[in-house]
Amino acid sequence: MTLTLEDRATGALVGAAVGDALGGPVEGWSPDQILERHGGRVHGIVGPWYEDWRTARPIAPYHKGDGHVTDDTLMTHALVRVYATVRDHLDAYAVADHLVPDLMTVPRWIPELEAEALPLQRVFLAEKWIVTRLHYAHADPREAGTGNIVNCGAAMYMAPVGLVNAGHPAAAYAEALDVTGAHQSSYGREAAGVFAAAVAAACVPGATAASVVDTALSLAKDGTRAAIAAVAEEAVRHRDFESALAPLRAAVAPYDSVGPDYRAPSLGARRPSRLHSIEELPIALGMLLIGDGSYETAVLGAVNYGRDCDSTATMAGAIAGALGGEAAVPAAWAKQVAEASRLDLHAPAVTLAAVAREVFARDRTRRHAHETAFTTLTSPR
Repeated sequence: MTLTLEDRATGALVGAAVGDALGGPVEGWSPDQILERHGGRVHGIVGPWYEDWRTARPIAPYHKGDGHVTDDTLMTHALVRVYATVRDHLDAYAVADHLVPDLMTVPRWIPELEAEALPLQRVFLAEKWIVTRLHYAHADPREAGTGNIVNCGAAMYMAPVGLVNAGHPAAAYAEALDVTGAHQSSYGREAAGVFAAAVAAACVPGATAASVVDTALSLAKDGTRAAIAAVAEEAVRHRDFESALAPLRAAVAPYDSVGPDYRAPSLGARRPSRLHSIEELPIALGMLLIGDGSYETAVLGAVNYGRDCDSTATMAGAIAGALGGEAAVPAAWAKQVAEASRLDLHAPAVTLAAVAREVFARDRTRRHAHETAFTTLTSPR
């Protein structure tokens, strides 16, 4: 049975949020530390790393765990709201005109703060940058990402771009690169394009984990492509994530600028480079291959990998969810995350699928106009 656009959009966005919530409480730690803290691998929603999470460093003041989503989901839902307003393809100017005002002027429920606040007060420094650059410095939106931390901050919320361009990975790649010019540069921006393309590729009828990775490799450039290729080569040797945790880290390490200690980045970390890659996207794709598209295997592999695992699991969850639809995401997890985070996880998918249909209709009209014009230009006189 061919899954509908609505089913794939729901699978992707609910799957991304659930992955985010599962990864949040173990973010920043190593697989060994996770194993020790939880007396085994994480196989579902767990509580905070520290019981006194309000004051314990380096987590305070965020309640990570118990089904709370993080800024990955907050930013993803914010981008859906931009699509709902524009109802067409987005570019860097849409970030300046719509996303930035949303982040800095509209209070929303922030699960990790257990309070209503401006999203700007929760997002990480790399996301605060876009407000500084676009609202206060009045930078050209197409260039505002230059100088920002190069990390996964732009990539982590690009699933909506892939869904609006469902089935057209090259278009998703191009649109995400345009959008994230306002946020990122270098391999952070490249990863955003490739992640969006992977989600779009996962929506192709008959798509598999392998076809999604092949598509990512066909579009990725420089260190991002090399990192994905290295991780994919290692991933196909494993059928469970446990045996793959250390080998995948070894495969991506030459391309990851952060270094072995995630909480103490190297001096060369997060700087522009054609040789490096963010770690999160290649690992997400590797876990997808290990599970042959299975949502639970891909997401739990990403979670137990540690390091920036909320973002890795967000990406793995979005792609696996787009491949398998809503049914691929464990309903009990989705229900618990929605209730704990006080979020309707389904509404953004319904909204985005409707927008995607409108955009496709506009694209078809634009394509027909182009075909008519070109035919006229090239017809024999």
